[in-house]
Amino acid sequence: MTLILAIETSCDETAAAVVESGRTLRSNVVATQIELHRRFGGVFPEVASRQHVLAIQAVIRDALQQADIDDVRALDALAVTQGPGLAGSLLVGVNAAKGLAFAAGRPLVPINHLEGHIYSNWIDLPDRPGARDDFPVLVLIVSGGHTELILMAGHGQYRLLGSTLDDAAGEAFDKVARLIGLGYPGGPAIQEAAAAGDALRYPLPRPLMHNEEHRFNFSFSGLKTAVLNLTRQLERGGVEPTDPSTAADIAASFQSAAVDVLVEKCADAAKHYGVRQVCICGGVSANRGLRLAAQERFAAMQIPLHIPPLFLCTDNAAMIAAAAFFRAQGSPFIADSGLEMDVFATLPL
Repeated sequence: MTLILAIETSCDETAAAVVESGRTLRSNVVATQIELHRRFGGVFPEVASRQHVLAIQAVIRDALQQADIDDVRALDALAVTQGPGLAGSLLVGVNAAKGLAFAAGRPLVPINHLEGHIYSNWIDLPDRPGARDDFPVLVLIVSGGHTELILMAGHGQYRLLGSTLDDAAGEAFDKVARLIGLGYPGGPAIQEAAAAGDALRYPLPRPLMHNEEHRFNFSFSGLKTAVLNLTRQLERGGVEPTDPSTAADIAASFQSAAVDVLVEKCADAAKHYGVRQVCICGGVSANRGLRLAAQERFAAMQIPLHIPPLFLCTDNAAMIAAAAFFRAQGSPFIADSGLEMDVFATLPL
């Protein structure tokens, strides 16, 4: 049995979790700042950093208590998100982890936030077994800052097949939501509005869908611009884009276009590389339309699909602990408390 306490503060969620042997959740605590940032229409970095400082001690304490751990020396290791993310936010989590690791004499494992999202798929839950060690695995990471297709040949063995050339999918969701008056965060708002809308009402482009040069790359800037042009056209015709009925149709049309691109490119890569499993992760993987479309597509292809439950799609520390366990792959953790560790706002996988 290997117990890892992980800390995640890359953006606006203060999170800590204890995971046993990379798969079993002993605790998972998240303090969110969504309501605080809603007034700004997005994450305000300085505010996020201060909130992490205020919340971090209580979040770690609760995670240890829920895991029935009275002494941090009962842990085998600690893990923390090193990047990518907001530098000020990352520093809060890394410094807290350094202090705990040094005081307990336990190793500290730095983890890439994107790698954490990947391993959210390996966590077992009572009603949902996680991904198995059956490679190659295709991973679609789709979030506010990232849209990437990655081929995994084994644990820690990543090959980038394609990524976004401009806006990430989640960023496009936020911007479109703002255009039609749905507020922040855009992902849940678009999903809710789209449920009452007509996805065929407004034909929107599927960028790079059949572009051989960029077969596994993505682009959402043009789709976002198409929605902007649509709203201006509607306004010139005397139609208010923020009208609930019109906004619902725009949301449904946009969501359909974005989901089509994500699922079809993922399916194309899965077939091309003959993968044994497909994993979809990141904040946008919580989108109901994406989940349903992917489930239908990969069931038809008879390829096992893994998408984390909703609480593991958004930023959390359980995924960071899982990633740290599989990084070691059964080897002893190196006894380094990470006092020299730095943070990285940008950090490729």
